Amino acid sequence: MVDAKEIIRAAQSHKRELIKFLREIVAIPSPSREEEKVAKRIAREMKRAGLNGVFIDELGSVMGRIGKGKTKILYDAHIDTVDIGDRKKWSFDPYKGKYEKGFIYGRGACDNKGCVASMVYGGRLIKELGLEGDYTLYFIASVREEIHEGLALSHIIEKRRIRPDYVLIGEPSNLNIGYGHKGRIELKITAKGKACHAATPQRGKNAIYDMAPIVSRIKRLNEGLKPKEPLGKGMIAVTRIETENTSLNTIPDDCAIYLDRRTTLGETKERVIEELKSILGGSKAKVEILKHENGDEKYYPGWILDEDHPLILAGIETYKTLFGKRPKIRTWPFCTNGSYTMGMKRIPTIGFGPGDPKYAHSVDERIEVDDLVPATVFYALFPSILSS
Repeated sequence: MVDAKEIIRAAQSHKRELIKFLREIVAIPSPSREEEKVAKRIAREMKRAGLNGVFIDELGSVMGRIGKGKTKILYDAHIDTVDIGDRKKWSFDPYKGKYEKGFIYGRGACDNKGCVASMVYGGRLIKELGLEGDYTLYFIASVREEIHEGLALSHIIEKRRIRPDYVLIGEPSNLNIGYGHKGRIELKITAKGKACHAATPQRGKNAIYDMAPIVSRIKRLNEGLKPKEPLGKGMIAVTRIETENTSLNTIPDDCAIYLDRRTTLGETKERVIEELKSILGGSKAKVEILKHENGDEKYYPGWILDEDHPLILAGIETYKTLFGKRPKIRTWPFCTNGSYTMGMKRIPTIGFGPGDPKYAHSVDERIEVDDLVPATVFYALFPSILSS
């Protein structure tokens, strides 16, 4: 096996190209459902890196492969981003790939194109240094993660019948190993009333008034949720309230609230639904999990991998081999495609990536350039250690 110093030297020799590639893909806007242009650029770089069988699938994700060995490993990093929001709040053009004082700035720099670039160059190192082993390594630059966690990977695993033994999710982690995160459910509660003229409210039933005590009970419910380590306390928040009433002089006959529910260990979707039904009181309000246009529920399970799992141990060994110290093992504060691979399919999953999660989705998003080479060499060496 090539020694750690040689892998690091090789990565350093490509640092300028790595930075250039990352700046280029940051400069290509890729909000969810608009990833085609950046996908084509990433596919070209995968081919240049020596990956085999590079193609763009039906959903728009880019896929490449190294090796045809026994152990099947899947690397995933999403290429879509959230929107920039109010452009006036940015102190620079979010789509220029600005590079200044050790940082690359722009929408997607941290979440998640730094991981994409580092994974591609990790693959390049594998090919150049002969790090192939008895493994098959799939590289997925996935789409739509920001609006539908797991959709792209479910397409690859279920439609293309690629079943990995292990998954490594590339998401910003401060170069720590991620081994789980809370789940997420998007819900709606709808109350119905009776419309009438606002001048004679006694003739109707105001659906907003019916909903008001439910909102208060949800606030109390959140305060009473119990923590369960290592994921901590679940959370619930009302994030939107609306009525279809179009006239200000009419008593509304409907009111809907939307909820973001973050789940900890043991909090299933069934439990969450029953929990909400129990606080409706005498109301006949309806509780439902929202759905995507393809019919999938907006339900993303939380998950945790045992700290002594071979996948985590391989990550620790990789890190120690390269950097001479033990990595930190952390949970993520947000959801990832791991909700599908580990939360639903129970495929052992960990995460690792360059960048500080606090910059994800933020105005003036950025990633520290010094994170890129360590991430690249980790991605290059990890499959050899895991498969051996």
